[in-house]
Amino acid sequence: MKNMNQSAAARIQAAEAKANNGLVEKGSFAARAQRAAAGNQQSPRPAPPNGPSKTGKPSGKGRGNNAPKSK
Repeated sequence: MKNMNQSAAARIQAAEAKANNGLVEKGSFAARAQRAAAGNQQSPRPAPPNGPSKTGKPSGKGRGNNAPKSK
């Protein structure tokens, strides 16, 4: 099974539009295919700026993962 891509979704939508006088119903298979293709095309979210250290060294002050101060 392959993920839906934009060109396949466009072919499906074009065929449905031809069959229905240019209309594509909301919630139809063609509409769901377009939504799936758009979801597959999105890039992953970038890492947060205060994420874990990528250098292998412990994080410094103010990074939120230091041990609590002893009293």
